[in-house]
Amino acid sequence: MKKLTKYALILFVVILLSACGSEPVEKNPEPVAPAEKRVSFVGCGDNIIYVGNIRDALANAVEGGRQYNFKPTFANVAEKVKNADISFINQETLMCGEEYEISYYPMFNSPQDLGYDLVELGFDVVNIANNHMLDMGSKGLAETIAFWKDRDCLMIGGYENREDFDTIRTLTKNGIKIAFLSFTYDTNGMRLPKPSEMVIPYIRDEEIKKQIAAAKEISDFVMVSIHWGEEGQMQQNTEQERVAQLIADCGADAIIGHHPHVIQPVEWLTGKGGNKTLCVYSLGNFAAEQAYQYNMVGGMIEFDIVKKGDEKAYIENPIYNPTVLHYRRDLGGNQIYYLKDYTRELASVHAVSSFFGNTFNYDTLFEYVHKTISPEFLPEEYK
Repeated sequence: MKKLTKYALILFVVILLSACGSEPVEKNPEPVAPAEKRVSFVGCGDNIIYVGNIRDALANAVEGGRQYNFKPTFANVAEKVKNADISFINQETLMCGEEYEISYYPMFNSPQDLGYDLVELGFDVVNIANNHMLDMGSKGLAETIAFWKDRDCLMIGGYENREDFDTIRTLTKNGIKIAFLSFTYDTNGMRLPKPSEMVIPYIRDEEIKKQIAAAKEISDFVMVSIHWGEEGQMQQNTEQERVAQLIADCGADAIIGHHPHVIQPVEWLTGKGGNKTLCVYSLGNFAAEQAYQYNMVGGMIEFDIVKKGDEKAYIENPIYNPTVLHYRRDLGGNQIYYLKDYTRELASVHAVSSFFGNTFNYDTLFEYVHKTISPEFLPEEYK
């Protein structure tokens, strides 16, 4: 009996060990890559409405539609604007409504139909902080602010009062919250009257620091739209560089510059915290019937905003896509082309040479791009 008990005990131990051996050996789990969020951005420069634009928009009006139709001017670039998660434009002319006459340089007022068209084209962020924002006085600015606040887009640069200015504008797309700030160097010497509560965001160091700090508290990514620089100069000046470095030191992620009506360089800046800030000194004109060939070349800045897990959002794939505005001697046929799609035949009938009598040379358009924009930021076909 004792012998049987001994064998039974041995058998029990063998079974127990076998059972233990059958358990799977736990391995170290594979590290899981943080989820990636991505937002595509497209930024467009100065949109300034002159007489030829108005004539075209009247002629292109659709029966049963609005009085003006500006969409054909943007037809060649409309797909890129529509497809981007966020599209930005600097709208340089006011839209004060029917009480005001349509006017051009030097005091601009455009039909509000333009605003409807820009939103329908897909522009999500519209900047109005620029040197022409008081062209129709404080009442004209108030009417323009009210118009944009009723549209399905984010308007920046015009503020009803101090509380409105201090309320940081944000958009959340694909899980990334982006803050948009706006500043302008001046308003052509004009100022708001004393009783007005509206705020114009002039470039002032303390305001820039305060706004960026507030924006960083509530967002993943901070973008600064800024109207600055010298007209007709294809290189940034020292004041632009100073302010750009201040913005980078404050920790903003991107600077979208406009006003010079010509293209200016793109570069990476390093902030004092070691952060990288993409600085576009000037996108140039998007659509503006000005008189010189250098005014006809603009650019669309494109990049992705990427965020992985809890990491800081950052920029990938920055591209400066050159454009050119074409219009004929009669000031009609206003249309934006990608520079790569523009032709010598079109250049030969451009209004700059045939109407204004200035030089307009197809090859020079490309020279402006190659001399101004680093190959790092150009599409492959321009390298």
